[in-house]
Amino acid sequence: MYDFVTSKDGISENSFKYKDMLKRNPDVPSGIVPMSIADMEFRTAPEITEEIKRYLDHNYLGYTDISDSYLNSIVNWMGKRHNYEIKKEWIAPSDGVVTAIGDLILSTTAPGDGVVVFSPVYNPFKRAVKMKGRNLIEVSLILDGSGYKIDYELFEKEAKKPDTKLLIFCNPHNPVGRVWTKDELLKVYDICVRNDVFIIDDEIHHDLIMPGSEHTVMARVSEEAGMHMAVCTAPSKSFNLAGLQTSYVIIENPDIYKKFKASRLDGFRSVTNVLGMVALEAAYTYGERWLDECIQVIYDNYRYISEFIEKNIPEIKIFPLEGTYLLWCDCRSLGLNKTELEAFMTEKAYIFADEGYIFGDEGIGFERINIACPNQVIKETMERLYNAYKIYIKK
Repeated sequence: MYDFVTSKDGISENSFKYKDMLKRNPDVPSGIVPMSIADMEFRTAPEITEEIKRYLDHNYLGYTDISDSYLNSIVNWMGKRHNYEIKKEWIAPSDGVVTAIGDLILSTTAPGDGVVVFSPVYNPFKRAVKMKGRNLIEVSLILDGSGYKIDYELFEKEAKKPDTKLLIFCNPHNPVGRVWTKDELLKVYDICVRNDVFIIDDEIHHDLIMPGSEHTVMARVSEEAGMHMAVCTAPSKSFNLAGLQTSYVIIENPDIYKKFKASRLDGFRSVTNVLGMVALEAAYTYGERWLDECIQVIYDNYRYISEFIEKNIPEIKIFPLEGTYLLWCDCRSLGLNKTELEAFMTEKAYIFADEGYIFGDEGIGFERINIACPNQVIKETMERLYNAYKIYIKK
């Protein structure tokens, strides 16, 4: 039903990722689509744009309070899409998940407290911890022949330390693409509860689950789980609405909820983006069919890349994409250091992905590629990669 073929012209739209591409290589040929920052190259679902237009006909863009229909759309979406039954009074709007994480760090820890992340991980987590004056504790994921796993033994060792108060958990995990199983989630949760470690559960990609994988909201692992965590999410990745700054946190614990709201007021961030609210409600009310088609396009792109790389550039390992639209690629066997790998990608293959090292030392030699774009863009990108590989790597 929908157009997942037309690629938008990001340069004329003042897109951050297009501007970043030109900074990295001002001489990039025209027509190249960057595959870095996590926003889609697809047109917005028409149901969303039509609702925004309808709202604008009323010409009211002033201070706007949260509506019951907005809250109900979140409650209904969580119940229908994630089997996660929540109450309206648990929902706290925010202008972004990273912003919410910063507020939650302030709400659940004191200066100098320890905050755990599982690396490699989305780099703003680490910046947020440091900027709030907390102690960053990195627990590396275990990488073996079957993929990425959580190092429960090391995590428990860190969780037992008296100053460790918080875990920022990524589910699905960005950048490695894991959708953690319910058993994995329960093990992490049990360690946290035994050691009085609160959980910030980042679920911003939880709508983007690939065929064959099953996602569980972490707050569903037990009857009491919601009291020990805050679930952060948004329609921004699912429906490509990041520019509308419409995120929210689900906080069952009333004490944490009050502290979170107070933190937002202290930062003078009590007002929510009115068009963002309209877009969220439209996405959750009318956008499910668009999202299902989008996921299939992303999954087809993943399969195409996996088959192409396995056949033509076997030195690169593509990790299974269970969730997100961010493909994690192990390029270490190309024999390039991190500077050489980045130069090869941006100057020879004209591929502008996110370099793995930005996610931590565990990501050196890896690339994170955004594959939420038309299939033709994927094919052109793979051909450029293969041609550059033949000329500069496989001599």
